[in-house]
Amino acid sequence: MKALILNNIVVDLNESEFPVSPEMSWADCDDTVKVGYTYSNGTFTAPETVEIPYSIARKNAYPSIGDQLDMIFRAGLGGDEFQAAIQEVKDAHPKPTE
Repeated sequence: MKALILNNIVVDLNESEFPVSPEMSWADCDDTVKVGYTYSNGTFTAPETVEIPYSIARKNAYPSIGDQLDMIFRAGLGGDEFQAAIQEVKDAHPKPTE
């Protein structure tokens, strides 16, 4: 297996070499090497795993605000004013039928 290296980063893997830009080079590797590994002094190193902070992981896991509001509307839990305002928009802009 061959690793294509650009700026000390593996950018491609291939069974055989092919002509590349002078800024790139080929290095022999085994099948454990992946795109994104670094290459220095003949050694491949996997990228460090980055721990996503709790606050970001939790924020990204929530449904979108639009989906959350739609859940509230469909469950009828928004209160009379909320339900009426959303229904007015839905009536004015009905979902197309397919």
